Amino acid sequence: MYYRDAGEIRTTYRQDRAIFPIAQERRGMAVLLALAFVAVPLAADAYWLGSIAIPFLVLSLAALGLNIITGYAGQLSLGAAAFMAVGAYVSANLVLRLPWLPFPVSFLLAGLAAAAVGVLFGLSSLRIRGFYIAVATLAAQFFIEWLFTHVPWFTNGNASGVISTPPLALFGLSFRTPEMRYLLVLTVVVGLAFAAKNLVRSSIGRAWMAVRDHETAAELMGIRPFGAKLSAFAVSSFYCGIAGALWGFLHLGTVEVEAFTLHRSFQILFMIIIGGLGSILGSFLGAGFIILLPIAITNLAALFGGTLRPDLLANLELMVFGGLIIAFLILEPHGLARLCTVLKTRLRHWPLHHQG
Repeated sequence: MYYRDAGEIRTTYRQDRAIFPIAQERRGMAVLLALAFVAVPLAADAYWLGSIAIPFLVLSLAALGLNIITGYAGQLSLGAAAFMAVGAYVSANLVLRLPWLPFPVSFLLAGLAAAAVGVLFGLSSLRIRGFYIAVATLAAQFFIEWLFTHVPWFTNGNASGVISTPPLALFGLSFRTPEMRYLLVLTVVVGLAFAAKNLVRSSIGRAWMAVRDHETAAELMGIRPFGAKLSAFAVSSFYCGIAGALWGFLHLGTVEVEAFTLHRSFQILFMIIIGGLGSILGSFLGAGFIILLPIAITNLAALFGGTLRPDLLANLELMVFGGLIIAFLILEPHGLARLCTVLKTRLRHWPLHHQG
C-alpha cells in the first residue's frame, strides 16, 4: 500500500528509465537530501561534522570509485589509496603554485591526473587477468608512495613530506567552518554519485558489466574489452583522485603519504565488500558501517567502565572487521545493499508476502 509501482503510469522512455521510477523513492530521496543539506549542518556539532560526516562522505566517494572498477568492471584493484594520493598531491600543488586558479578547477585537474595514472597502470589489465591485476595495482600503491616520499618537488621541498593546505574560498565564500566544509563535500559527493548512477546505466556501464561477467562473450557481442577496461580504470581513478583532494583539504588540512597507505586501500576494499559489490548504495552503506563501527565498539567498551586496554580495543576492532567480512562473504556475498533490496521487495509485496 505504501510502497508500490502500481498506478505509476509511464508514457515516455525517459520516465521508464528514470533513476527513481517509483514516486515513494523520489520523495524519500528528496527528504534525505533535505535532511543532509539542511538538518545536519544545523543540528550536528563540529565534532560530528569534522570527524564523522566529512570522513564518511569522502570515503564513500573513494569506495564508489573502487566499486566502479571492481564491482562493475570486475577488475580487482588494491591501489585506491594511491590514486587518492595522486589527487591530493596534485591538487595541493596546483592550489599552492597557481593561487589564481579556482580550487574547483584545481580539484578537477587533480582528478584527471589521477585518471591518467589509473589508465597507465590499467594497461596491464589488457594482458593479464584476475589475481595478477591486483598485484599490478598493488605495485602502483608502493610506487606512488615511494614517488611522493622521495621526490621533493611534490612536497614543495618540505623535509617532513607534509603539505599544509591553505583554506579554500570561492566567490566570497570561505570554507573554514565545519559546516561550510561539510556542505562543500556533500555537494561534490552527491553530484558525483548521481553521475555514477547514470554512467553505470549507460552503454559504458553495460560494457563494464559485460566484460565483468564474461570477457570473451562480451567481445563476441561487439564490445571492446580494451576500451571498457581502460575507461573503468580512468573513471575509478578520477573518483578516487577527487576523494583524495577532499580528504587533504577539507578533512585533514594537510597532505601526507601516511594518509594514503596500503591500509587505506584495504579499508576501502572492505567497504565495498561489506556494502555490496556493483552497487552505488553499497558504497555508502559500507563506508557508514566502517566509520561507525569503531565508535560503536568504543561506546560498548565504555559500558565496562573503561576496563579494556587501548591496545586490546584496537585489536578487537580488527577482529570484528575480519569476522564481519567472512560472515558477509559466506552469508550474503552481495553485502548490505542486497539486504536493502530484499527488504524493498518484501515491502512491495506486503501484506501478500506476509500472509503467504
